[in-house]
Amino acid sequence: MSARTKARKRAIDILYAADVRQISIPESLATEAERAASEPARLASWLYARELVDGVVDHREEIDELIETYSQGWSLARMPNIDRAILRIGIWEILYNDAVPHAVAIDEAVEAAKILSTDDSAGFVNGLLGKIAQTAPSA
Repeated sequence: MSARTKARKRAIDILYAADVRQISIPESLATEAERAASEPARLASWLYARELVDGVVDHREEIDELIETYSQGWSLARMPNIDRAILRIGIWEILYNDAVPHAVAIDEAVEAAKILSTDDSAGFVNGLLGKIAQTAPSA
């Protein structure tokens, strides 16, 4: 597993923990930062995980609006917590990280959904991120 894939998983965990524990994302990030400080071997994945989470925090309103717009009948509150986390990270990578091609951001999000979420989530994530990628500037 690549360092970036590990970082995405850590970022998903941080966003998911914030949702489930009903705490702020910065609070969830701080908890993970404490753990990361004691695990120097995981530094490579931690740096990008933090960039992902910080990016989601910085653009959350716009990201959530896009999820609501393109999810066709699924409100944020109605979708599984893990799907929200995966989508937020995928959208941030598509819109704000020029170093990640859109196809890679989508593939990584779909793989995460296959492993971490429901049977229907991978298709949902793929369709929603695909629509957003079509409207976004090319990476």
